[in-house]
Amino acid sequence: MPAGGIVDTMNTSTALVTGANKGIGKEIARQLAAAGLTVLVGARDAERGRQAAEEIGSGARPLVLDVTDEAAIEQAAAQVGQLDILVNNAGVMVGDGTPGVTAVHSFRQTYETNVFGVVAVTNAFLPALRRSPAPRIVNVSSGTGSLAWSIGPDARFPQTGGAAAYRSSKTALNALTVFYALELAGEGFKVNALAPGLRRTGLNARAAASDGDPAEGAAGAVRLALLPDDGPTGGFFSWDGTPMPW
Repeated sequence: MPAGGIVDTMNTSTALVTGANKGIGKEIARQLAAAGLTVLVGARDAERGRQAAEEIGSGARPLVLDVTDEAAIEQAAAQVGQLDILVNNAGVMVGDGTPGVTAVHSFRQTYETNVFGVVAVTNAFLPALRRSPAPRIVNVSSGTGSLAWSIGPDARFPQTGGAAAYRSSKTALNALTVFYALELAGEGFKVNALAPGLRRTGLNARAAASDGDPAEGAAGAVRLALLPDDGPTGGFFSWDGTPMPW
């Protein structure tokens, strides 16, 4: 999209997906475009974003957006007049150790994208979302961020405290989801978090070797993005729509 241009949102609903040039984000963008929406393919790298938008096809437009760069976020937000759906998908995993062995800078780098980036992007695009008659925000979280599934009799993950930076960042993201939902409920917003499941992505070596289809996880995000007016808000859901424990 040309710098300084305003996205035409008069004829279709418009969605923005961050980190949409690959993985689950690209599949979310693809499925939203297939549903007839104008989809802004958020990507840090302009060329990768352009290529992804071309591959997705009709309805997809690249938008340069680095969620860790406040100036870039503001520049991107200035190009969008009305936004109906924001999918905060961009995420990183830096290190996979327990908190006692993970360097502080790994926590900072992880939180910069997975937590602070979500706040920065969401706040910058709130004016555009408020122009929508039915604004939706979907935060792509992780089942590993569930505290209930991390310890005790219902634990589903190894109780070693591994991947502490990533997992705690997703726990923080879940809390932000609740707080945004409470703040914006009176304005008609639906704000929810998604656990897409382990998918074949570049997040880490385990994900890269997974046979989990990114499109399947993406379908859960699309479902939350297209919620009707009587849909839930402030929830945490698995890719198949099952409520997740916090």
